[in-house]
Amino acid sequence: MPNIGAESFALAPVAPQALQSVVNNNTHLAMPIQTPRLTLRQFTLEDAAFFMALVNDKDWLAYIGDRNVHSLQAARDYLEKFYLPKYAKDGFGFYLVALKTSDEPIGMCGLIKREGLNDADIGFAYMPAYRGHGYAHEAAQATLVYARDVLFMRRVVAIATPSNAPSIKLLQALGLVFEGNTTLPKSDEKLALYAINLRSSLPT
Repeated sequence: MPNIGAESFALAPVAPQALQSVVNNNTHLAMPIQTPRLTLRQFTLEDAAFFMALVNDKDWLAYIGDRNVHSLQAARDYLEKFYLPKYAKDGFGFYLVALKTSDEPIGMCGLIKREGLNDADIGFAYMPAYRGHGYAHEAAQATLVYARDVLFMRRVVAIATPSNAPSIKLLQALGLVFEGNTTLPKSDEKLALYAINLRSSLPT
């Protein structure tokens, strides 16, 4: 997904030892990833109201597009069709990001296997009130460590619209490197492709 809601500054990376994940490779993140301030967990149908608000944020609409999710039932249907099956099918997906202290949902971050890309794609989006606090970096760093240490991925990519400077800045802060422009199947939109080698670019 073209990323939105990136921070305007870089936060110090979350080292793997600070990632208190209690999952294993067979549970598909049934238990959450914990970072110092955040919890990343699977979406459920009970998250429909938050999901509807997120996908109708103006930046989501500008950088990703209208998903035609304008009711709670439409949000449940979208989650049930596109998000929930990914956890069992691929072993990963997009995760709801919540504040650890209050369990308040603030955004999403995760991995998706996308047609037209050879590697899993990291994506993220946050509600406006929770941008600029380092949450996007913290969650994305934890997701990359999870990809390496639990899913045993060697490489992760990201795509972004070239005009989405905040997200591109975050991708670069995470260690992803620009590899060129690409398009996805059935689309003429030019996207910037970034990638990271997880075996050499993350802290040990």
